[in-house]
Amino acid sequence: MKYELLIGRRYLRASRGNRFVSFISTISMAGVAIGVAVLIVVLSVMNGFEREVRDRILSLTAHATISALGARMTDWQDAAARIRDNPAVLGAAPFIEDQALLIAGNKSSGAIVTGVLPEDERQVTIISSKTTAGSFDAMKPGEYGIVLGDELAKALGVGMGQRVVIVTSLRTTTPAGVMPRMRTFKVVGLFRAGMYEYDRNLAYVQIADAARLYRMGDDVTGIRLKLADMFAAPRVVRELAVTLGGGYYVDDWSRKHATFFRSIQLTKSALFIILLLVVGVAAFNIVSTLVMVVKDKRSDIAILRTVGAAPRSILSIFMTQGVAIGVIGTLSGVLLGVLISVNLEWLVHGLEALLGQHFLDAKVYFITDLPALVEWSDVLKISLTSFGLCCISTLYPSWRAARTQPAQSLRHE
Repeated sequence: MKYELLIGRRYLRASRGNRFVSFISTISMAGVAIGVAVLIVVLSVMNGFEREVRDRILSLTAHATISALGARMTDWQDAAARIRDNPAVLGAAPFIEDQALLIAGNKSSGAIVTGVLPEDERQVTIISSKTTAGSFDAMKPGEYGIVLGDELAKALGVGMGQRVVIVTSLRTTTPAGVMPRMRTFKVVGLFRAGMYEYDRNLAYVQIADAARLYRMGDDVTGIRLKLADMFAAPRVVRELAVTLGGGYYVDDWSRKHATFFRSIQLTKSALFIILLLVVGVAAFNIVSTLVMVVKDKRSDIAILRTVGAAPRSILSIFMTQGVAIGVIGTLSGVLLGVLISVNLEWLVHGLEALLGQHFLDAKVYFITDLPALVEWSDVLKISLTSFGLCCISTLYPSWRAARTQPAQSLRHE
């Protein structure tokens, strides 16, 4: 082992004369470790939140949608057949969708009522697998069955087999005057998607019943698509619209929820910069640690210079000490951060049980659990940044040590 590394390693340990310097070195390592761990946990939570919300959104909404520029899409069967022939498309399902008022007894609530073909809907979403009672197959043409989100059912105070009146914005002229168009539906299923926004505001009916309710005839609102590569949705859906001859309105999951996902990315970037300051404070604490070490070891430095040690060797000794603090602190922080992130849900549930309080309200945070996803690219970026800050922190004290003059240091010895 080179003597620079040997001496630098010995300076990390406490000496009989001064254990305070070693204690400060330990505090520096702990500060770097905690900063790195916190940064990994926070970014992992943001990654997990983004993945969870994206998966839940895409379980209820299609990757892309093609609809008419007006309110109706005619000859949709031919368009759906041509769309399914595209190798990038895994499934296509027609739908009729509009807002309506749902009434049950003396309770009412607005909702988005969507008419679907259950067998086709399974090709583009997994909403049918989210049912907690009944099923989508119970929606038969002409029987006017409806499947409600469980939160919507609670708001209306209805359960399986009970009746719900759907009031649309359409008007019907009767001898008594103009009346809103309405129809009574029977609750044949309940679903829970895990996102309050959808569980509270969505209802599904058979597409034939929706066509009668909204006077659509044989037309539909549009066609929803499931693609082999959801990240290629903007490009693929535009190409499909051009293939169909144009004159269609196209939408995809990335544009429909663009503001939401962009806000998550902006939050991640802001949190990374803010929490990096914590790591920076811990890293630059190494400066004060090494300055104290240099002052404490002035006589040692003078002796080494007297016996022929070059300034760069003195520089290497103290840089070795700072780099060692950075390496140990960063690796400890990575290990601690990954360990907490992997077990975060279990830790949160234990803390909730201990305090008797639920931290995540689905009405506010969309989800009820706190997911975490460790992305190793983030871990690598955090580790390299932390280590780089630690290395930068060693430069000034090491340079001061290398400039120490032996005669001045030994004058009062």
